[in-house]
Amino acid sequence: MSSVSIVCRKDKLNQKGLAPIHFRIIKDRKISYIASGIMLPIEHWDFDKNKIKAKHTNSTRLNSFLTNKFAELQDQVFEHETVSKSLTTRQLRDKIYGKKPTDFFAFADEAIKRYLQDGKIGTHDKNVSIIAKLKTYVKGKPLAFQDITFDFLCKYESYLKAGYPISGDKVQKNSSNTVHKDFKFIRKLFNDAYRLEIIEHQVIPFNKYKMKAEKTDRTFLTEAEVLQIETYQPTPGTKMDLHKDMFVFACYLGLRISDMLLLQCKHFDGQNINFTVMKTKTQLSIKVPNKALAIIEKYRQPTAEKNTFIFPILPASLNLDDARELDTAISRATAYINKNLKYIAAKANIDKKISFHTSRHSFATRALTKGISIDKISKILGHAAIRETQVYSRIINKELDKAMEAFN
Repeated sequence: MSSVSIVCRKDKLNQKGLAPIHFRIIKDRKISYIASGIMLPIEHWDFDKNKIKAKHTNSTRLNSFLTNKFAELQDQVFEHETVSKSLTTRQLRDKIYGKKPTDFFAFADEAIKRYLQDGKIGTHDKNVSIIAKLKTYVKGKPLAFQDITFDFLCKYESYLKAGYPISGDKVQKNSSNTVHKDFKFIRKLFNDAYRLEIIEHQVIPFNKYKMKAEKTDRTFLTEAEVLQIETYQPTPGTKMDLHKDMFVFACYLGLRISDMLLLQCKHFDGQNINFTVMKTKTQLSIKVPNKALAIIEKYRQPTAEKNTFIFPILPASLNLDDARELDTAISRATAYINKNLKYIAAKANIDKKISFHTSRHSFATRALTKGISIDKISKILGHAAIRETQVYSRIINKELDKAMEAFN
């Protein structure tokens, strides 16, 4: 059993000769102390009765304070010993005095900095923007975790949707899904702070606040529409021709644009592509289907060095170890490809708004209709959790429901 007592620390006198009053906890023969915040001359402490002598001007008030905190501390120690839980001295101190407000922005900035250190430039930049909006909302004032309450989140949501200033007289309105993404990051910071024991569970406003997102339809191409893209013939050797081939290739393998751009000759062994997924840093090996194989052979140069990019878009001089330079190059290439894909879709008589990511959706839905199991599709797509892939099952089910309407 633990024992709790009030002690005057004669061994901890400060420069003015004042001694601190501590709560002493002895557990398993180990001693720890919690400061009460009271300092006084040694002659004002009654060592026999463990209380402040009456000659101290505030003896009644301070003794009452010590008695109350001592009782709270005893209750906390007893409660946690009863349920066989260990409790640190710091946690006990926080429970009887309450935690000091913790700077939310300082915690957020440190978390964001780690994304930069890990080379996750896109995630870093996105989260910098999220926190910058929040700083604008509070007009540059300090913000503690405890300040972000249920009511705070409701008002902030309304502010983002109604429109907030960005420059001059211009305002920016956020959709429900953009607000949802912003709040997901804020919620993550709260959860991280809780796991690190920086805040208590009851401080987290997302225990009550429910985030709202609108369902969005994922654009995908049917088997027939992929064939329409395949059979469209741009001028051979042009960027338009290359971008079309890359899109078709991705429709057969489900690769992200970043991984497509970074495919090098060394990643292809004649049958499979073996590479590290840029987003998740996981190893992946995929057998290349015949139509995609023909596209590789069209661009792969047999005499090229192993570090040569298969699809000649990124400059050979690109420093792959510079995360910022790499992210900029991929972003520019993606924007150029997506611009050409809109033209290609129109020429192929496809009345859908497509981007390169459409190829990934198209691969997933087509793979499901061909009977490939969802766990295998999830692995090929490089999803961290199978629930990310299950959205495609719902899409296929909706399409089947529409098809069955033919009987009506």
